Amino acid sequence: MTATDTAVASTLRRTAEQYPQTALWNDSADLAQLRQSIEFGAVGATCNPVIALSVVKANLERWRPRIAAISAENPTWGESQIGWRVVEELSIEAAELLVPAFRASGGLNGRLSIQTDPRLHRDADALIGQAVRFAALAENIIVKIPATSVGIRAIEEATYRGVSINVTVSFTVPQAVQAAEAIERGLDRRAADGLPEREFGSVVTIMGGRLDDWLKTVAARERILVDPGYLDWAGVAALKRGYSIFRERGYRSRILSAAFRSSLQWSELVGGDLVISPPFDWQRLVNDNDLPVESRIERAVDPEVLDTLARRFPDFRRAYEPDGMTVEEFDDFGATRITLRQFLDADAALDALVRDVLIPAP
Repeated sequence: MTATDTAVASTLRRTAEQYPQTALWNDSADLAQLRQSIEFGAVGATCNPVIALSVVKANLERWRPRIAAISAENPTWGESQIGWRVVEELSIEAAELLVPAFRASGGLNGRLSIQTDPRLHRDADALIGQAVRFAALAENIIVKIPATSVGIRAIEEATYRGVSINVTVSFTVPQAVQAAEAIERGLDRRAADGLPEREFGSVVTIMGGRLDDWLKTVAARERILVDPGYLDWAGVAALKRGYSIFRERGYRSRILSAAFRSSLQWSELVGGDLVISPPFDWQRLVNDNDLPVESRIERAVDPEVLDTLARRFPDFRRAYEPDGMTVEEFDDFGATRITLRQFLDADAALDALVRDVLIPAP
């Protein structure tokens, strides 16, 4: 930890002390980053295929011989099976760092997220089966399942089978609401069947920055001009709206803010009973700039900003209103397609990395 970190890390620490209900999770399973993030006050961690790939590539001296060893231990396995075994192992290691927070919170926090293989996104049964497997890797694992039409079905059934859920590939209020309802149905079915009740710690992600990205793509494509900065509030608005609905309806899951693009996605949510999961470098930025620590979760987004976004961007209305999309429409939302493709590309890149270890170029 650098001198700068020591001097200014109080920004995030003060947040944890003043607003303990606002949980900081680190958006990576990288062990070195996670250790420092825990010093900042982090009580959980998230991951996805892009992040997992970056962790392996950044630590290839360590993972190259392990990839070779896994291959030798499993001579019939292909690149994908070997790569996902690496993802499992790095997730188990990261999860161990979070066990103290897991036990201290009774399972609400201290969770390490591992994402289901995006190549299974069309197969609910496959997603459920992998989620159950991942949940057994460590006591504090939480499993990411996408908020797609297939994923919503998988979320309910995996919850019923005892899996703690982190909903991903989710950018909108209707996705968050439908995912939370699926978790509720799974929990209610467990209770009806007399299955053990416990703290699942499930969270429903709204990737606010990716909603901003999509609307900016639409603005460029359709040559729409709005006042500078307005589009940076779209994801924040969805997060605040989702948070308000979760509170009103008493869902047993929490909103999680991810996909950071600006400090608003931290500062505007402080004070809420939710999870904020910035990448490690964003945590450094918050600390380095000594941002004010004050509760802003109840502060409404400027009505002029909301009105402008709603008038100029039909996709913002779809994202902001709880009934703005049907479950069947989730799959074709622009941010969903872009994100799924990125996750699938990361899967393919991990396969290629494993292939280069097993069959080096001549």
